[in-house]
Amino acid sequence: MTLDIMMPFYGRIDHFKLAVESVLAQSNPDWRLVIVDDVYPDLSAGEWAKSIDDPRVSYIRNETNLRPSRNYRKCVGLMESEFGVLMGCDDVMLPGYVQRVTELIAQFPDAAIIQPGVSVIDGDGVPYTPLADRVKKRYRFDRSGAHQYSGDELATSLLRGNWTYFPSLCWRVSELRKYEFRLDLDVVQDLAMLLEITKGGGSLVLDDSVVFNYRRHSGSVSAVTGFDGSKFAQERTLFSEADRDLKQLGWNRGARAARFHLSSRLNALTELPGAIRSRNRDGRRALTRHVFGGNGTP
Repeated sequence: MTLDIMMPFYGRIDHFKLAVESVLAQSNPDWRLVIVDDVYPDLSAGEWAKSIDDPRVSYIRNETNLRPSRNYRKCVGLMESEFGVLMGCDDVMLPGYVQRVTELIAQFPDAAIIQPGVSVIDGDGVPYTPLADRVKKRYRFDRSGAHQYSGDELATSLLRGNWTYFPSLCWRVSELRKYEFRLDLDVVQDLAMLLEITKGGGSLVLDDSVVFNYRRHSGSVSAVTGFDGSKFAQERTLFSEADRDLKQLGWNRGARAARFHLSSRLNALTELPGAIRSRNRDGRRALTRHVFGGNGTP
């Protein structure tokens, strides 16, 4: 099985080169890398990518800037294999990523999503464990080894706190095409996709063998949409829909987790000081609404 690795590109060129080089360094050679440049202003990144002498690597530059969700849709349309990855252009695959994911697919042949083990690094590549990732660890299933989850159990866990790392996920391509990434959610579209697949009967495999470095830094989309509250407005939309849909399925634990969304409220609370310091009045109002409002009471 050839693993399709799609890399939407718009960001720091030094991080981008490290990301591409980490794919080239995979111990299992059965992969295909497609770089989809979303019209990044500096053309040197594309020139460097086109100079790579490896038939498994291809480079495409969009005609117009599609922004994240539309570019993800384009990437999914370019996938040719049964499984694919939407890798961040600033993240790092450890050499055993493709091999481990291939083993997990063989072990769990009906899985829709594979979440391999992930470590977190900062902008300089140094191991990093900020509050967000400490919280993720708390909500993640804590069984050792590789295990498969589905249904209300999986939905409840994800809605309590989305502990997955989007750029590290390996997806069954047919599932991505069935639901498509939502264009109205450019920050939490990954959680929306995870929930759609889960509601549709798909399962997720969680493994603890670390084969991916996720880079968390201040320039990420979720980081820059924190102070103004727009990220949390998207989350409220998603939680409200999940509450409704999971009730219809009889998944009462998941519906309750969506209704209360405690970890999301606490996350908004941590953003409030920044909004206050920056004198962002609209952001302060939006964050306060998210912390104390919503569909339920913590």
